[in-house]
Order: sequence, then structure tokens, then C-alpha cells
Amino acid sequence: MSTTAAPATAVTPRRIAALALPALVVLAAEPLYVLVDTAVVGHLGRVPLAALAVGGTVMTLTAWVGTVVAYGTTGRSARRFGAGDRAAAVAEGVQASWLALATGVLVAIAIGIGGGALARTLVGGPGEVADAAAGWLRVAALGAPGLLLAAAGNGWLRGIQDTRRPLLFVLGPNLLSAVLCPLLVYPAGLGLVGSAVANAVAQTISGVLFAGALVRERVSLRPRPRVIGQQLVLSRDLLVRGVAFQASFLSATAIAARFGAAAVGAHQIALQLWFFTVLVLDALAIAAQSLVGAALGAGDAAGARFLARRVALLGGLCGVAFAVLIAAGAGVVPAWFSSDPQVREQAMTAWPWFVALQPIGGVVFALDGVLIGAGDVRYLRNLTIVCAFGGFLPAIWLAYGLELGLGGIWAGLTLFVVLRLAGLLLRMRSGAWAVVGAVR
Repeated sequence: MSTTAAPATAVTPRRIAALALPALVVLAAEPLYVLVDTAVVGHLGRVPLAALAVGGTVMTLTAWVGTVVAYGTTGRSARRFGAGDRAAAVAEGVQASWLALATGVLVAIAIGIGGGALARTLVGGPGEVADAAAGWLRVAALGAPGLLLAAAGNGWLRGIQDTRRPLLFVLGPNLLSAVLCPLLVYPAGLGLVGSAVANAVAQTISGVLFAGALVRERVSLRPRPRVIGQQLVLSRDLLVRGVAFQASFLSATAIAARFGAAAVGAHQIALQLWFFTVLVLDALAIAAQSLVGAALGAGDAAGARFLARRVALLGGLCGVAFAVLIAAGAGVVPAWFSSDPQVREQAMTAWPWFVALQPIGGVVFALDGVLIGAGDVRYLRNLTIVCAFGGFLPAIWLAYGLELGLGGIWAGLTLFVVLRLAGLLLRMRSGAWAVVGAVR
């Protein structure tokens, strides 16, 4: 376990990989478990599977809130760690954990009271699917406090550059849940509710493990409203940024649907594959958050800029590697997801844009991590809003008006990422993001 931050200019690609690879495993653990859960419940029939899809969407939004808490905590904790004050870095985790716990309890109570109405709203009315989704949600929501505690724990442990414990605290409970789920669903006879129990148990155990790590640090566990308020401001900016992303992707899917079933099917294939590559590149961004925050906390602005260049280069190289693989799989990969020739034909329309996005996106996601680590989240928020509502959304609605099809939608998505790249490069060049000190 690291107790002091390495000088920024001494950070090698191996050190970046040592932070990024465990983060990748942690990021991938939840989606992989969801696949297992889906496979288990899928054999119960159409109604339970549909109910899981509805309930799972709500819990995915909760997990997204957790990601926001984690990202905000990493940068603040890393700055304290870089300044040589490990106790203060951990103390950031204490306050983030109080915030996470309170949010998780509110989510559990809200779903316990309004889960039925929420399920009926998402399904479009009462019925078997809505009832089953509501039952699943009420049980699964009991794991929300643990889910968000684990997210906060990931944040402060990444901040102090401890990659081992998050790996254990996330993988262990997820593996237990993967074993529990089929046992509770089938031999125990709980059916769909068994899936929810397995989810809640895993998330609660994970949250308890992260909370236990805080207790073992022997720092004050007293809530500090002022620090929690600062973290809320940071989380607010990240949430607003995330909402701009969600609005953009939902609009793209809505417009793709207007071009027909084949177009929206092909769009879904390309979009989900892109989200997968983003997952991998996000691991690099997490490493950047930790290292850049530590460098600025140590007063090393030059080192932070050096790290930004190095991480951006690595992101670009990863993006090029993805682009080569995706281009090579053009004639094969879409067939893994659909046997419909029209869907595969439409996928080929989006594919060149999908390939071109990879190197650009690799740099963009890496620099996102740099600015989050630097605490320059307000700029990221504003940049995303401008690029989404001033570039991406007008472009894809124009594509709809001019009947440019799926190619027009993905050209708009490429424009969105290019605009973000331009804004990030301008910010990097200005140096205004590289504010030194334990607190920004």
C-alpha cells in the first residue's frame, strides 16, 4: 500500500498501468455481474426478465450517482495525499462516506415507498411486469447504502493510490453474489426476488468492507458539514455534466428509432460497443485523477502538466489500438449481435465513424480524468453542456431533418467528441487548471 505519492515526473507508464488495470477490473465487475444476473433470471421467463430490465435501469442510475461521488472524492483525496497529509486524504473519504450513506438511505426509503408507482411509470401502466419490477426494486434498493458507500470508498482509496483493497472489496462480494443468485432463484425457490436479495447482499457486504477500511485508518469519523457541502458542489457539477451526456445519448437513440427498426438496432450495437471501449479508457482516466491530484497537492504544477501529456498520449495510443481492432472486425462483429441483414447493413453505415472516434475519444477521456483530478470540474461541466446543446443535438436533429440516416447521427456524435477535444486542449494549453495546493 502506498503511503507517499511518487514525484510526477518519475511516474512511468508501468505506474499508470498499475493504477489503471485494477480500476478496470473494478469498473468491469458490476457489468459482468449484471450479465450473470440476466442469464439466471432469463430462464424464469419473459415477465421476470422484463421486470429485471426495468428494475435494473433504476439501480443503474443509483450506481451512476455512486460513480459521481467516487470521481469527486478521488481528486480531493489525491490532493491531500500529494501534500503529504495521508490522514486528511482519508478524512475526505470519511465525509464522502457520510454523504454516500445518507444518499443511499434516502434512495432505499424512496423506492420502498414509491417503487410501485415508479415501476408502473417506466412500464407504461399496471400489469405483471410492473408488479414484478416493483417487488424486485424494493428488495434490491436495500443495497443502495452499501452500493454508494463502496463508491465513496473506491474514491478515497484511489486518491491515496491503494489499488489492492478496492479490488478485493468489489470482486469478493460480486463473486459471492454470482454464486448466491442462481441458488436463491432456483433451489431456494425465491424466483426473481432471489436475484434482488443476491444484489442487496453483495452491495451491503462491499459497503461494510469499505467502511471497515475507514475505521482501521483511525481517523475521526465525525461528520463535517462544511466539507460535505464542498463535496456536494463538486458532485453537482459532475451530475449536471452527466445529465448533458444522458440527454445527448437518449436523443440519438430517439432519432435513430425514427429511421426504422434496423437503424435503431444497429445504433444500439455500435453504441454499446462504444460504451465498452469507454469503460476501458475510463480506467486510464481514473489513474489520471489520482496521479494529477497528487502532483498538484504536492505543489508540482509542472509535473501535473507532464502527467497530462503522458496520459493523453497513452489514451490516444489505446484509442488507435481499439480503432485497428474495430476496423478489422467490421465484417464480423455486427453479426455477433444480429442475424438481420438490414441491421448489419445499417451497422456498416455507422462503423467508419465508430472507428474514427476511438483515437479522439482516447485522448478526450484521458484529459477528462486530468481535469477531474485537478478539481477543474466546473469547466468540464460547462464544456460538456456547450458541446452537447450547441453542437451534438443540433447536428443530429439536422441529420433527421435532412434524412441523413444513421451516418448523420454518428457524424454528430463524432462532432461532439471533436468539440470536447478542442475545448480540453485549449484548457490544457492555458494552464488555468493546474492550481497547486492541498485544496483547490
